[in-house]
Amino acid sequence: MRVAMAAAVVVTGVALAVVLGLVVVLLSARLIDAPWVFLGAGYVALVASGVVAVLAVSRILRFTGTWRSTAAVSVVLAMTAATIAHYTLLDRFPTMPVEPDPAGVRYWSVPDGRLAYYHQSATPMPGRRVPVVFLHGGPGTPGEGLPTGSAELAARGYDVYAYDQLGAGRSSRLSDVTQYTVEHAVDDLDAVRRSIGAEKMILIGRSWGGSLLAQYLARHPDRIERAVFVTPGTIWGGLEEDVGEPWPARDAAERREYEQLTGRARTLLQSILLEVNPNAAHSFVPDREADSWMRAVALTGRGATACSGLPRPPAHHNLQGFYSNQMLVADFAATADPRPALAQAHVPALVMAAQCDFVHWSVTRRYVEAIPGAVLVPVDNAGHGITEDQPALFTRLIAEFITGQPVEVPLWRSAADPWNRPPSG
Repeated sequence: MRVAMAAAVVVTGVALAVVLGLVVVLLSARLIDAPWVFLGAGYVALVASGVVAVLAVSRILRFTGTWRSTAAVSVVLAMTAATIAHYTLLDRFPTMPVEPDPAGVRYWSVPDGRLAYYHQSATPMPGRRVPVVFLHGGPGTPGEGLPTGSAELAARGYDVYAYDQLGAGRSSRLSDVTQYTVEHAVDDLDAVRRSIGAEKMILIGRSWGGSLLAQYLARHPDRIERAVFVTPGTIWGGLEEDVGEPWPARDAAERREYEQLTGRARTLLQSILLEVNPNAAHSFVPDREADSWMRAVALTGRGATACSGLPRPPAHHNLQGFYSNQMLVADFAATADPRPALAQAHVPALVMAAQCDFVHWSVTRRYVEAIPGAVLVPVDNAGHGITEDQPALFTRLIAEFITGQPVEVPLWRSAADPWNRPPSG
């Protein structure tokens, strides 16, 4: 009976020690960002709980030499806990090497650091044309180099810019990750406008870039000449709608890789810390490691942006921004609904929907419903990455729209899905 009782105490003690250790870690992390403090506090709590369990077992079994036994077991517990932590919580994800900037990368200074950008100069033409600025998706998922269509727009007399948003790509990371907000992203975009000396811009936003464009348009309609939304994400995070499954078609190997990446103990603790204190999560898993992990996760679903059977887009080495992604997504749900302001924004807008886009039709359709001057073009045989699947058509569409020519692809004026896909939800 005593042995059974002792075994029960051991099992219960171990479970309680683990739970208590985690609770102490999270309570400490809420107050202090330093990992050595909150992890150390949890470690001490775990070992102390183990010692109490050992003392309880010793009393139950009436061992002699209790304190010597307790000391020995405590040492074993401490070493075991340290070893487990070393191979789980402290097992850093391999980071991408830092590489020299490719040719053509330049930087703008903004109040919180630098924004990396590419620029293609306009071919000299009579008159002054409004510059074109591309907005990448994610949040925190930049491209590499100048986007598809840049050379053609430059040949028509438009200066073309593409920049890495703050916290992504080669742009600066913030030490306080709670400052990654939608308002901050909008302010950075306006800082870009001032940096290029433009009263107005033509903005082309893809995926999250379309969501950011809508936020900027709602605040500064007088600073936009024309707007292009390319397979945009949700128009407002507060809708909490089912946008779509980004990776619906992983193969077995990709699913295994994804599960291994997202099931790591270090990653799970980081996720919990993000809810408790984002800056503690940032101290625990720094930018380079988190960004490298995010890239690896993204690569498990590269094929999701294309129609089935079409080539996958090539991978590049301009890293995603994990913390800008996480914090902007969270903040996006807390921003004001932009649609009342968009209803007063009389700016010509083109919305592109794609046949194989994982984003639901109802999500894309909201842009046409919200913006009085918006028209919608359905693009066949293209996924979320229209620029990769239909580069020539994409280039023609933006060139025609931006230069004020009639868009030759038929506009879609119905509320019904052009491809009769099953409704979301």
